[in-house]
This record gives sequence, structure tokens and C-alpha cells, in this order.
Amino acid sequence: MNRKLAFCSCRCGARCAELTDDTELTDGCEKPCKCRTANGFTLMELLIVMAIIAILMLIAIPTVGSLKKKANDMSAVKSVQSILQAEETYDSTYGANGFTCTLSALGGDPSAGAPSPQAAQLLQPDLASGYKSGYVFTIGNCVKVTNGGTDHVNGFTLTAVPQSVGKSGDRAFCTDQFGTIKVDPAGGTNCTQPLQ
Repeated sequence: MNRKLAFCSCRCGARCAELTDDTELTDGCEKPCKCRTANGFTLMELLIVMAIIAILMLIAIPTVGSLKKKANDMSAVKSVQSILQAEETYDSTYGANGFTCTLSALGGDPSAGAPSPQAAQLLQPDLASGYKSGYVFTIGNCVKVTNGGTDHVNGFTLTAVPQSVGKSGDRAFCTDQFGTIKVDPAGGTNCTQPLQ
């Protein structure tokens, strides 16, 4: 015998909760009432669960955004270090030219042939393009000395600024040919504080 707890509501307004074997019940009225078994969740239970999920999302979303900015900051510092290392390798490989004033000269496609001063193949293509992980990288303020008809670059500045300050990153990073990385907490190019 299949018996279930059923909640009944009948026409005369009475409610009952009885064990039933799927038969009709009478509730004091002359006519029998059909019982319905309670299956699933009530609307109130679903609304409470949705409210709890919404609250948890409101707590989690700002945390995810700040973690993304911190990850972009760390990636920018590592990218600045990679560019510095590539500049040093470029200077030692192409000594007559010194450093380079463009990121594209540090990049290059290995399938296009052997490395050259215009495409040294020292950086990955994404970093050589000047955009990576929400930051914009530029080499500027090149100090050139003409020696025997060839420009020899013996100084430069490298900046890494967020594409959108406050969204893709908070701080900017700057360095020069000496390799000391400094920070601008405002996200500009006025880097005066040492990187910690």
C-alpha cells in the first residue's frame, strides 16, 4: 500500500493533513475532496534562496575586480623586467646601435627569418605590440649619440601605464637603462616611489 502525507484543501474551506493511500478524503462536508501531495519548493523558499545568492554575488564581485587589478599590476612589473632584459640583450647583440627606442624592434616573428636590429625576436608578440594585461608599454626619451654615421642609443625610459586607471590597474611603473623600477600610485608617468 502506497501511503503519503497529503495536504488537502476542500471547497467548504477546511484543511486537513492525513496519511492517505491516494483516495478521496472527506473533510466534514458531504462531498469528498481530492488531496494533492506537496511536491517541490514553495515560492517563498525559492525567493529566499535567490536573495541569498544575490547577497553572495554582491560580496564576491568587488573582490574579483580587485584581484584582477592586482594580477595586472604583477604582470606589468614582470613585463617591465622582461623588456629591460631584452634591452640589455639587444645592446650586447647589436652594440653599434646600443639600446632600441621601439618595442617592435625587440619583437619579431621567428618564421620571418633570422633576428635583425629591426626585429630582434627577444619579446613575445603581445608584449612587443605594447599592450598586455590591461597596461600600455612605451619606450621613449631616447638619448642618441651619432658615432660614425650610426645612431647609438645609450639611454631610454620605459613606462607601463594602465589602459584605464582604476579598472585595469591602479599604479604605473617606470624605469630607465639603469633598471631601477619606480612607481606612480596615481597611474601616470610621474614615477617617484621605489617599487616595494
